[in-house]
Amino acid sequence: MTREITSAANPRMKRLVRLADRSNRDAEGVFVVEGRRLIERAMQAGFTVEEAYGDGSVAVEGLEVVGVEPAVLDRVSYRRRSEGLIAVFRQRRSRLEDVVIDSRSIVLVVEHLEKPGNLGAILRTADAVGATAVITVPDPVDVFNPNAIRASTGAVFTVPAPAATMAQLRAWLSDAGLRLVAADPAASTGLWESDVTAPVALMVGAEDEGLSAEALAAADTVVSIPMEGSADSLNASVAMAVLAYEALRQRISRA
Repeated sequence: MTREITSAANPRMKRLVRLADRSNRDAEGVFVVEGRRLIERAMQAGFTVEEAYGDGSVAVEGLEVVGVEPAVLDRVSYRRRSEGLIAVFRQRRSRLEDVVIDSRSIVLVVEHLEKPGNLGAILRTADAVGATAVITVPDPVDVFNPNAIRASTGAVFTVPAPAATMAQLRAWLSDAGLRLVAADPAASTGLWESDVTAPVALMVGAEDEGLSAEALAAADTVVSIPMEGSADSLNASVAMAVLAYEALRQRISRA
């Protein structure tokens, strides 16, 4: 491969660095993906490649790549290790009104989630249990954050993840006929005793504050996840995984 770019001062490399910031990504309507596997998954999901850069160590079929010196590519990588490929894709955001509900739907809802890695892990769980969508309320973390993309292992490209206000969420749940089941450590009803076989939305909040009073008031059922140790809460992505897999288990056992 001929390496056309040999300096991190190259304007295209400077742009990659700027796109680490959400405001710049949103202003241009793009996002950045690093590594062969994730780039392939984004392409398979139909996202449009705007440009791609590589050091020649790996290749993706059908991807035109501009050659870059390995040290330069590492320098502009958000992890300072590029895995040999970096691509810029056009954004394609999901909308709440496009989410289709059926009799087995499981929807995951997160409120005030701040860590992109947690959102990515929840998207990965959503993919694993066949969830219909992940809804972020109100939208403090970006699904196109590099850490969210990486933690999702590509689920961010296939699982719809619309943002909504609590008012929008409540109206949509009512129209869709979904029960909202919220997780709260103080709830007197345990998850294992709850019926979540009907179409359901499962909601967790941020680890430090939990769900807001507004979210708890909107819930049809509030449940607790059994905990026997000294910890007073679970990681948000772990709590969501427990909820989601219980909903899946109940569906399987009653099929």
